Amino acid sequence: MKKNNLKTLLTLCFAAIITTTACAQEHKKNQTRLKEIEHAISNTVLLNNQNNVIPIKGLAQKRFVSVNLGYENQVAFDSLLNKYADVKLTDAAIYKDSASYNNLEDDLKFYNTVIIALNDKMALNGKNISFISNLTKSKQVIVALFGHGSSLASFDNLNMPIVWINSNNNESAMVSPQIIFGGIGASQTLTKAHSGKYTVGSGYKTTATRLKYTVPEDADVNSDDLKEIDNIILDGIKQKAAPGMEVLVAKDGKVIYNKAFGYHTYANTMPDKLSDIFDLASVTKITATTPSVMRLVEQGKLNLDTNIGYYIAKARNTPMNNIHVREVMLHQAGFIPYIPFHNFVKEGDYSRDSSAAYPTKVADNYYIKKGFFNDFMWPKMLNSPIKTRGSYVYSDISMYVMQDIVEHLTQEPLDKYTQENFYTPLGMYRTGFLPRNRFSKDEIIPTEDDQAFRKTLLEGYVHDQGAALKGGVAGHAGLFGSANDLAIYYQMLLNQGTYGGEQYFTPQTVQTFTSKQSNVSRRGLGFDRWDSDLTKKYPSELASPQTFGHTGYTGIGVWVDPARNMVYIFLSNRVNPTVTEVLGRLNIRPRIEDVINKAIDKGKK
Repeated sequence: MKKNNLKTLLTLCFAAIITTTACAQEHKKNQTRLKEIEHAISNTVLLNNQNNVIPIKGLAQKRFVSVNLGYENQVAFDSLLNKYADVKLTDAAIYKDSASYNNLEDDLKFYNTVIIALNDKMALNGKNISFISNLTKSKQVIVALFGHGSSLASFDNLNMPIVWINSNNNESAMVSPQIIFGGIGASQTLTKAHSGKYTVGSGYKTTATRLKYTVPEDADVNSDDLKEIDNIILDGIKQKAAPGMEVLVAKDGKVIYNKAFGYHTYANTMPDKLSDIFDLASVTKITATTPSVMRLVEQGKLNLDTNIGYYIAKARNTPMNNIHVREVMLHQAGFIPYIPFHNFVKEGDYSRDSSAAYPTKVADNYYIKKGFFNDFMWPKMLNSPIKTRGSYVYSDISMYVMQDIVEHLTQEPLDKYTQENFYTPLGMYRTGFLPRNRFSKDEIIPTEDDQAFRKTLLEGYVHDQGAALKGGVAGHAGLFGSANDLAIYYQMLLNQGTYGGEQYFTPQTVQTFTSKQSNVSRRGLGFDRWDSDLTKKYPSELASPQTFGHTGYTGIGVWVDPARNMVYIFLSNRVNPTVTEVLGRLNIRPRIEDVINKAIDKGKK
């Protein structure tokens, strides 16, 4: 089965729709585009939705495929589908049998949800209707139909959901997937009878449950007021802050800006793409470990005011025993900030080939000996001195500890637990630990050319040395992901715990963890926050006091500003080819955040 290149899809027409450019009068262009989008929405009718299939729920149980039968705007259509879920793509043109699609139907056996886009002429083709009819016997089929309503009569004997738009262009092709997945609600009914089944008044209404992808003007933001983002990033790349960067902005549940700049490395051979996967570094703390803690607290399995030794048997005869979980989450446990475990690796501890004695892969051609974490790293952390308990000292050890507690309580490795409970059901299919197990190297942004420790360019292996020696799955680092996936997760938090029609946390839990919870620092539980010392201008000069999020050592920043109903994602690989402080010195992340803040505030006036 032939599959189109997802990375190409996500950087084609869709990127042109929602991203601003440095040219003048972008505002006027996007005002026109917004009218076209609104026209497509106002001419969309959802039919046959009596079973509430749309908007799609339960992503974890779905295996999606989009079948290209020759629809002329298929690339635009598929690019939006893949913003919401892992929708595989197959092209019917490769099947030589002109009489039927039997071979194609057979090749769809592993999928349970099939999405098919048709124009009105294609809907009059009996071969297409027969193919769709056969699929409905064993699969959930969803049809996106574009063009004149007379073609609806072809579906009188079928009952699968149909999203019909009385127009056929790129805008329509990008609205339909958003109706299907709930980025846009359906609100129209038929104003004219098109067949005996599809009569006046037919149609179902839905509400938006996921992110919408649109232009800034849809959220009362002037595109021209965002163009400075481009200038800041292009100047930063020129000054070698990082070889590539990506920014995503969501306002009011709408992605209004998403653009990738630069290249994977300074060799300038592979441009950054919107689908690229970045090493998220310490953003792991609030996108993997902290949500796991939140879930366990809600379930009553974890008490923040219980001591570490209650949950970790190995800690009971160590200095950590009596420290409370809440202190760990606030970075007030008195742990030392960091242990450079890679400096302890000696000859004989590692091998360039894997074996039973060296099973843990740290990077390409680098394997650490069996038991290195359990026998050396973990005891060293458990027995490290407690020096400043009660004071704020940011420590990676905190999240090693929380990972172990989570894994004891869930009885699952952190990577598996987060994938099952958060990333897969949310549709974050490009996020997870150990990305090289699922993605090719050219989909992952490389980090450091590490000649001191691993002697190789790090491509899909965590940059943090301690997390790498642990095998790539750690509570403080090791998570990789895309900007779009992060936007989904942080929009869920901005929604007070709900997304896609499902509740992941109660509003009270979200509020507790993300609000200020410390008497000695700005921190929430796990989350970093706005600093009340205005001289620090953190995370940016204009950020509201409600702002929460985190930064990452590899050049990452995620911030949610509830006062502005905004999510801001910044991704880069500032550690390539080696660590540089230019990104921080130029204040690129906070400057971009304030461009966004100013644009949003201006739109309110």
